[in-house]
Amino acid sequence: MKILSIGGGGIRGIIPGQVLVALEEKIQKRDPNKRIADVFDMVAGTSTGGILTCLYLCPDATGKKPRFSAEDAVNLYLQNGDNIFDVSLFRAITTVEGFAGPKYSAEALETILKNYLGDLKLSQFLKPCLITSYDITRREAKFFNQADFAEEGATRDFLARDVARATSAAPTYFAPANIQALDLQVYPLVDGGVFANNPTMCACVEAFGYDPKLEVSDLQILSLGTGDSEHAYHYAEAKKWGKLQWLEPILDILMSGVSETVDYQMKTLFESAKCSKQYLRIQPELAKFPEVDPAMDNASEKNMQALEAVGDAMATKFNAELDAFVDYLLPPKK
Repeated sequence: MKILSIGGGGIRGIIPGQVLVALEEKIQKRDPNKRIADVFDMVAGTSTGGILTCLYLCPDATGKKPRFSAEDAVNLYLQNGDNIFDVSLFRAITTVEGFAGPKYSAEALETILKNYLGDLKLSQFLKPCLITSYDITRREAKFFNQADFAEEGATRDFLARDVARATSAAPTYFAPANIQALDLQVYPLVDGGVFANNPTMCACVEAFGYDPKLEVSDLQILSLGTGDSEHAYHYAEAKKWGKLQWLEPILDILMSGVSETVDYQMKTLFESAKCSKQYLRIQPELAKFPEVDPAMDNASEKNMQALEAVGDAMATKFNAELDAFVDYLLPPKK
């Protein structure tokens, strides 16, 4: 089973988006008619990775082929990032730059998602998916999966644009998403990054749920991160912090820590099954790219171009590994 997993990170979603542009080019050298959704059996995503997941799995008018190319998907950010993360002077003042309310209005993001996804339903996705979010009222993880809703029937379905909005409702950046299933049941949700910023292990467990006979050696997983900022917090400063000062660092630490832990678990799992080459993790160290601002909301043209360059650099660095992974996705003809 071939799985693609994409982590969270706001505008840094440009990085895995660019890696997948390079991967799709490699795929199309072998089969010009194939796109990302055609060669993976499942796509998992959190936050910005959840939005990308929705785009890759969105069908065209026939309902059978992907509507968007990998380049189309990353262009959502490159062409609209400054609108998504735009804050007026009035909003900056009234929210005290995010301390007294969400830093950004979700209106622009919701409009962009509607333009891309329209009234598409989750059950209409081309392949099974695992998109994460968290229900703040029921206090439980919420997983959106095309296969589950297709089985449960139309009344349990969701609009794809609502799923994308829910998975990317990052606390302090955007207000929680209050979305309705088609049976009118309401779900108040926030960004899945609060518990699964790297959704790879969640996707792996979901795969085993599909087929109890599945072995680790039956899996081929490409896991893409949005970059590790590795911002250091020093004891001399941190020992004086209270609730307000800890707010931003704790979110950063939680998201990074979860991603690193999942990567450790996955590597250990595949090594124990003696198939470590079937798990490929690409996570750039942003400290090596001083031109990049790792902030999740810096959507200046300069920073987006720098993030695009990081994605291209990662595709080049892992060129041989991606070539080998294409052999899993589309085995060479004998």
